[in-house]
Amino acid sequence: MEFSKTIKEKLKTLPDKPGCYLMRDRDGKIIYIGKAASLRKRVQSYFRQHTKRTAQPKIRSLINSIDDFDIVVLKSEAEAILTEGKLIKEYRPHYNTLWKDDKRFTMIRIDVQHPFPTIGKVRIRKNDGAAYFGPYTSGMAAKVAVEFLERHFGLRRCRPREPDADTYKHCSNDIIANCSAPCIGKVSAEEYRGRVEEACAFLRGERMGMLKELRAEMERMAGGLRFEEAAALRDMLMHLHNAVKEKAKVRKTPKMKQDEARQGLKELQTQLKLMEEPRVIECFDISNISGTSSVASMVCSVDGVPYPNRYRRFRIKTVEGADDPRSMAEVVRRRYSRLQREGKPMPGLVMVDGGITQLRAAKAELVELGLDDLPIVGLAKRYEEVVWDYTDNSGNLVLPRHSAGLTVVTRLRDEAHRFAITYHRDLRRQRIMESRLDEIPGIGASKKELLLKHFGSITRLGRATIDQIAEAPGIGKKTAELIRNELDKK
Repeated sequence: MEFSKTIKEKLKTLPDKPGCYLMRDRDGKIIYIGKAASLRKRVQSYFRQHTKRTAQPKIRSLINSIDDFDIVVLKSEAEAILTEGKLIKEYRPHYNTLWKDDKRFTMIRIDVQHPFPTIGKVRIRKNDGAAYFGPYTSGMAAKVAVEFLERHFGLRRCRPREPDADTYKHCSNDIIANCSAPCIGKVSAEEYRGRVEEACAFLRGERMGMLKELRAEMERMAGGLRFEEAAALRDMLMHLHNAVKEKAKVRKTPKMKQDEARQGLKELQTQLKLMEEPRVIECFDISNISGTSSVASMVCSVDGVPYPNRYRRFRIKTVEGADDPRSMAEVVRRRYSRLQREGKPMPGLVMVDGGITQLRAAKAELVELGLDDLPIVGLAKRYEEVVWDYTDNSGNLVLPRHSAGLTVVTRLRDEAHRFAITYHRDLRRQRIMESRLDEIPGIGASKKELLLKHFGSITRLGRATIDQIAEAPGIGKKTAELIRNELDKK
């Protein structure tokens, strides 16, 4: 069995380190991706005479197709496992049939923005304000960690957002699963949240002393000849140690504590003379540059804390040029006319980023929709003034500089601005990439349409390899190379 000179030279310099390897065929296409604790031992094993003679037909077919390979050196075998999965999902090599079911690794999720957070396992990370730890290469490690933290800290397992006495009637977790039962006041909301914060600290690797306590308990049981219980603790320790060792990463936690947020809502209710606390606030912002690609964002807070699941983005359809008041009017009309049609509840307070002109435009739309009683304010950037009298500027409200109420509205306004800017940048990037396609010889309107239809979006096209682009209708290898080179330009 003869291999190319390139392969022979690369085999001599392989490091004895963990990582991933990418096998390529004669056309340079990636046909297999694997992981290894030792790249030297694993990759060299493919190119031995013994392997050629004794391997399964699938492996022999792979070996016969290899013309070159690349490696990615990583810090640990766990990192190699995660990287292998990501690469396989991205390139879809022909021989990696095991990974074509698009499975994802397990993560631990704590819904920290809820009044009484719960802990659980998930495979998809969402932009929902929860804290995420992982991913974990061992699903069992994540499972054991969740069960241990529920029992150790008395975290609830029931589903209601705010459990109460009625919830408790149908639950016995405080007896069976060591739940702290905040639903009937066995612990206060503050004490419960403290338990949640300790669980998060453990998953960040900041409470390793807890593992020492478990290890001491295991040794006591073994010394007392309680070997089965000691073995169960040993297995739990192994899984928990793996869960913490894999450097769990936190997605995002609210910057504002729940009690501070609720205090802010009470202040807003008093200052704005609202009938009740604005538990749900929706805030709008407009983004454009020189009047082009105007977009709007709507972000939402629940109980004073941003709630990304309710965020919305809008492309401005009826306004040309930089006209923020008319753009604001359009998105307010679209948002609340839809809520009316679908019979959904209105927020406790509407907020627009801007001064009196934006507020007047938005208020006029609410009046037109018959929503005169829906509270609405503007937040002027210059002095952080709350504009709540839409007839003139005399009613501007200046909240105390360090008050919880001002913190609630300014952070939500800043979040609306960030969300709008991000959307605007995405659209500009897509338009720039689309315009680059027009500059490539042989790419006319029809081929451009076929490319976008084939990939679904310009973003997916931007991530495609030359071989993947070449698979699109009417696109050959040379044209695919031209497209890839053009998209790679900064």
